[in-house]
Amino acid sequence: MGPVELLPIALLGGAAASVWAFFVLADEVIEGDTRALDERLLLALRTPGIPSDPLGPPWLEEAGRDFTALGGTGVMVFLVVAVTLFLALARRRAEAVILVVASLGALGLELLLKGWYGRPRPDLVPHAARVFSASFPSGHATMSAAVFLTIGALLAATQPEPRIKIYIASLAVLLTVLVGVSRVYLGVHWPTDVLAGWTLGAAWAAICWAAAIRLRRTGT
Repeated sequence: MGPVELLPIALLGGAAASVWAFFVLADEVIEGDTRALDERLLLALRTPGIPSDPLGPPWLEEAGRDFTALGGTGVMVFLVVAVTLFLALARRRAEAVILVVASLGALGLELLLKGWYGRPRPDLVPHAARVFSASFPSGHATMSAAVFLTIGALLAATQPEPRIKIYIASLAVLLTVLVGVSRVYLGVHWPTDVLAGWTLGAAWAAICWAAAIRLRRTGT
């Protein structure tokens, strides 16, 4: 069995590990064991003695809002619709379906788990962005991981050169990280919310990517 045949197995194994990590983290959050670490990390991104002031100059806070907007609903909807239409026009219908499933599936998981855990938003610092839902897991982190990583994988698969594949995948990971970190920097999420969102979104992206490989091999 060659590397290509092993890839779906590796993806599903990684997804299983991520799901396990999510539930272990969720148990720790429910029991309150992460509270001290969450508070320490959140306050580390604030000016000492002034919790209302994020570290750095004003332009950095504005950049944080820019990056956090990349994981917002409006940007995500536009991106998914645009890429899905492109894939459909390019007669890559299987990939288009995978992207839609990855996006809607991640959204459904996020909303279900937010309602299940009902964790309040951070109350240590003022929120530098508006919020409308529960805190755990981070919806921005979940959606950015699921959508950016899926799109990155789909685009990387079209490129024959390994260095281009690595470049595309690295951009997808970087965008995912920037969105998640910006949520903590702006004070709208606990760090463990973001970590949980990353594990959940990455797990779902890996499952969808394994399905895309399967569909491509069967020609459906």
